[in-house]
Amino acid sequence: MYFENTGLENKVAHITLLDDLMGQHRLIRATGWDYERVTWDRKFEVQEGTYYLRVFGYTKDGDNGSNDSNITLLKPVLGKHYFPHGVEYGEDEIFPANLVKTCQEVLASLSKELDQFKIQA
Repeated sequence: MYFENTGLENKVAHITLLDDLMGQHRLIRATGWDYERVTWDRKFEVQEGTYYLRVFGYTKDGDNGSNDSNITLLKPVLGKHYFPHGVEYGEDEIFPANLVKTCQEVLASLSKELDQFKIQA
């Protein structure tokens, strides 16, 4: 399930700023990165299963490995984890309403916090 109109799409910020702000919302980069792409995840374990809120980004310059890059954020997504196959984002998935609401609140708060910084596109 992709979240539309979150205010995050196409925002650009330094990776260290994003790591800090994402961490405040329990979104973790951990090993979800390579030199051009990056993903922050937040795991939700609810009665209906295990879900991940993911915020994707990429860099046109710099190096994520050395924490020296400006990241352009992409559309966030919510997916359900199926062991051992991985996370599914498909339209056939059913997501608990309270989980979707929580994710929307997290993304809105994150977008508002990013607005406090001078972000260059």
